[in-house]
Amino acid sequence: MSKLWLTKLSLINFKNYEQADLVLSENVNCFTGDNGVGKTNLLDALYYLAFCKSFFNPVDVQNIKQGEDFFVIQGNFLFNDKPENIYCGNHKQKKKVFKRNDKDYKKLAEHIGLIPLVMVNPADTQLISDGSDGRRKFVDGVISQYDKTYLSELLAYNKAVYQRNNLLKHFAEEGRFEESLLEVYDLQLADFAKSIYVARKQFLQEFIPTFKEYYQRISQKAEEVGFQYQSHLNDEPDLALLLQKSRTQDRAARFTTKGIHKDDLVFTLNGNPLRKFGSQGQQKTYVTALKMAQFHFMKVKKGVKPLLLLDDIFDKLDDSRVKAIMNMVSSDEFGQIFVTDTSSERLKVLFSDIEQEVKYFEIDHENHIFKAS
Repeated sequence: MSKLWLTKLSLINFKNYEQADLVLSENVNCFTGDNGVGKTNLLDALYYLAFCKSFFNPVDVQNIKQGEDFFVIQGNFLFNDKPENIYCGNHKQKKKVFKRNDKDYKKLAEHIGLIPLVMVNPADTQLISDGSDGRRKFVDGVISQYDKTYLSELLAYNKAVYQRNNLLKHFAEEGRFEESLLEVYDLQLADFAKSIYVARKQFLQEFIPTFKEYYQRISQKAEEVGFQYQSHLNDEPDLALLLQKSRTQDRAARFTTKGIHKDDLVFTLNGNPLRKFGSQGQQKTYVTALKMAQFHFMKVKKGVKPLLLLDDIFDKLDDSRVKAIMNMVSSDEFGQIFVTDTSSERLKVLFSDIEQEVKYFEIDHENHIFKAS
């Protein structure tokens, strides 16, 4: 198993930080302080280094400190004792720059997967409550970190859907229709959709047993959990044929109504929809188990333990589930961990029984000074 850890994180003008330099533990790093001081912003900086974007705000310029023109995030990593320097810079008037060891990436997609990372955040419950888009992004995000071909085909598919939708809108505005032009996009979409659909099905078949195991480890109860994969291709694997049959519907809607961009997951608890029948604690346990299973899956596929980011995860979980999670992440099956909480004392109690090094950073609300203890 390869070893990856972040040794130093440096920020300039990122969100509420004018400047910050953190020397980190290879085991557990805890960021504590009052709400609003910027604990989660530190985790978001780590997310940037892995995915070239923010976990919370996809508009790069909105992550620049108010009153400034640019931000810089820089991470010094060790990958099997080999140094890796990752640089992210964004200026209001310029294109975002991403570098690995001082060399610019031609395409940001080339970087995805180099630094495997899993973020567990209170907003994860939106996977349950919101629409299908977030659930597709969860699946796509996992697969894309270890399968470059999948990411490439997914980007190409999404581009073709966008172009086909624009064509449908254009036809409606001009009061005309040219079926032959749509057929060009239909063939492109069908070609990409087939391999994306197969990859998603294969991933879920491998992923579900691991997810169920982690749910039981956290909940310590005999609740039966799972999810069902819904796709138009379940009933008709030929997307070109589906698109042909849905021409009238697409023209009326002015967008592409059939395809793997409409795929969804139905989360279940004891055979019932989790959204309707799951308590807040059960839903929080569910999404936490999803992320832990994602960690395990990535570790197996990549041969390296991903960075694990735990952002304020203790809310709405009872003591037994919190203890189960902390015992789990403190074991050798996990690597470098980053935790945020409002109480350093609570974290010290939770980590009191582990033998690994735990480093605490207390964030001051006024000047954002880090005090390691």
